[in-house]
Amino acid sequence: METVYFGMILIIFLLAIFDLVVGVSNDAVNFLNSAIGSKALKFRIILFIAACGVFCGATMSNGMMDIARHGIFRPEVFSFNSLMCIFVAVMVTDVVLLDVFNTLGLPTSTTVSMVFELLGGSVALALIHIWGGNGLAIGDMLNTEKAFSVIMGIFVSVAIAFVFGTLVQYIARVIFTFNYKPRLKWTVGLFGGLAATSIIYFMLIKGIKNSTLMSSEIMEDIRNHTGLMVAVCFVVFSLLMQVLHLLHVNVFKVIVAMGTFSLAMAFAGNDLVNFIGVPLAGYSAFSDFAINGLGNADSYMMNSLNEPAGTPFLFLLAAGGIMVLTLVFSKKAHNVVKTSIGLSRQSEGDEMFGTSSVARSMVRSTTAVAETVSRYVPARLARWLDSRFRQEDVILEDGAAFDLVRASVNLVIASLLIALGTSLKLPLSTTYVTFIVAMGTSLADRAWGRESAVFRITGVLSVIGGWFITAGVAFAICFVLSALMFWGGPAVMAVLIALAIFLLIRSAIRYKKNSAAEVEDAEFVVMTTSKDPEAVWGALRSHTARTISEFVLFAADVYTQVSTAFASDDLKGLRRADQHLDANREKLKKLRRKEVIGLRRIDHVIAIERSTWFHLSSNDCTQMLYCLKRMTDQCREHVDNNFNPMPEDYALEFGQLRSRVCDLLHSAGSIISQGLTQESDEARALCKSLKSAVSATRKTHIERIQNAKTDLKVALVYLNMLQETQEILNVLHHLLRTSRKFQA
Repeated sequence: METVYFGMILIIFLLAIFDLVVGVSNDAVNFLNSAIGSKALKFRIILFIAACGVFCGATMSNGMMDIARHGIFRPEVFSFNSLMCIFVAVMVTDVVLLDVFNTLGLPTSTTVSMVFELLGGSVALALIHIWGGNGLAIGDMLNTEKAFSVIMGIFVSVAIAFVFGTLVQYIARVIFTFNYKPRLKWTVGLFGGLAATSIIYFMLIKGIKNSTLMSSEIMEDIRNHTGLMVAVCFVVFSLLMQVLHLLHVNVFKVIVAMGTFSLAMAFAGNDLVNFIGVPLAGYSAFSDFAINGLGNADSYMMNSLNEPAGTPFLFLLAAGGIMVLTLVFSKKAHNVVKTSIGLSRQSEGDEMFGTSSVARSMVRSTTAVAETVSRYVPARLARWLDSRFRQEDVILEDGAAFDLVRASVNLVIASLLIALGTSLKLPLSTTYVTFIVAMGTSLADRAWGRESAVFRITGVLSVIGGWFITAGVAFAICFVLSALMFWGGPAVMAVLIALAIFLLIRSAIRYKKNSAAEVEDAEFVVMTTSKDPEAVWGALRSHTARTISEFVLFAADVYTQVSTAFASDDLKGLRRADQHLDANREKLKKLRRKEVIGLRRIDHVIAIERSTWFHLSSNDCTQMLYCLKRMTDQCREHVDNNFNPMPEDYALEFGQLRSRVCDLLHSAGSIISQGLTQESDEARALCKSLKSAVSATRKTHIERIQNAKTDLKVALVYLNMLQETQEILNVLHHLLRTSRKFQA
């Protein structure tokens, strides 16, 4: 039997490797967001600094492994077999749950997931033992205070982080403005000294002070002289930052580099328990059972887990290496970072989220409150404050989402709040604090304008909602899995572990395929980041030509799909076509918004000259989509009601027209993408000719309807198809002209 449990331990450690990978992929946003978003340093340098911080933090882990040993349950009332069921269920749940969030590109808390997984598994086994008549109550078997403190920590940390992030960034922006370089003569030394001291204090409190590698004497000295150390650091760093500024070194970049290192180190040192705490607890339990258990896995109680954890340095070293490799090579880590940066972007950009009724209501309410407050602010003061927020003066690195001032505030405020929470014994989550601080600073910087606020708020609510879903889902899944493993034994454990590994592998394969299928929108990157109007104009022309061409080809495919499905009485095919049209309608909205952003950044004369043709061509695409939508709706309703199918003579007659229309649409797509002038004129002439043919067919069909023997329902649907086809040709004729005028 010991061999079976030893195999479980090996599998748990294998799952721990997966957990390290998916965990780092999700939590990388905590320390990469500010550096990458501000383009403070080259990407490789950012990764190198973060990797050093991660490795240092992992190898100096501060002994928080006890939470997995006795922080949630009371091990003295659980048998070895029961705890093994809980530990395996926790690891299976954790790797799958975190991988789902990584794939969606949403940051979540690994701390909350682990705590609620342990709580779910412990509750399941506790209830089973209580029903079995062990004479204990649920409170005797669980440490519910820890879970309650985590829940309270979520609410408190989210509120405090948002308020402090907003307030401090507002003050910093009023002091430095967006054109901060002329205002750094004396303020930069004080700001840099305060920021660097905050980060050092954060590293002492959160990163090093409780490290297992620190002697008790050193830790006692740090505790006794913390105030003096902070004061000395402030003076020294203020002078150092002022000297660096006089030597023409960008102090904000230094602060961002220090903050990235400290947050990465704190993440690895304190969150490492989320990934290897459970496997190490399982290994410790197995070692005790192998020596003292006498093979009685169901009756040997785990009193030994009440003892402090002694994590072997080799495990910490290996964990640090895996975390560093994941940080460098994980594409999903970069995907999660992209979500956070997109929601805090200073300028307009591609909004990753849609809108929601809650977000719309919040925007309306906030706007009304702001207008009310503005009436009581003196006009002179209001004008002065507005002058401090002139976004056209913003100093951005090439391709940056926000400037170095905001990046520095993000890191300093996050570091201070986490250090404060740690000193007060509050279970703050680095994910919650860093993400919400970034949202607060972006709000203070007026990055959430009227045009983007509803999208940004929807995104923030989606991320926050995901955090609470994490807790519920983690608890529920681990509750079920622990019970199944306890009742089913090693066989069920093996099946569930195999299922988890299969899901991870399938997720990786699908993500790789989806990533390969996604073509990076290089033109839009140029449109939003380039400072050369000619480069923006060239990217805009290329972008519109490509997107219009893709839409015309899409229209040809849907047109074929709808007509074929109606002729064959295929309801599923019509429903799929309807779904494709709805999805493409949202895509058209996003594309138009992106292109309008580019249109606003080109030369003013060109913009005025070409904007009419741009909007006309965009409207043509929308009109063509509505034609297809009306056609699809009538066909789907007819088939869904089980009315008579399309007669064969109708299908044959329409099939000939459809082939010519689709050929023309495909030709038009190529003409627009390549900007062919002569071929465009020929295609427009063909539109007229084909429109006449459709008109003749429509007149013939109207005469056919007058025949009393004709099935009126299917005849009217067919008439609608002919009318919409004629309208599609009208729109295409106009689109070829407007697109050419815009591109010329």
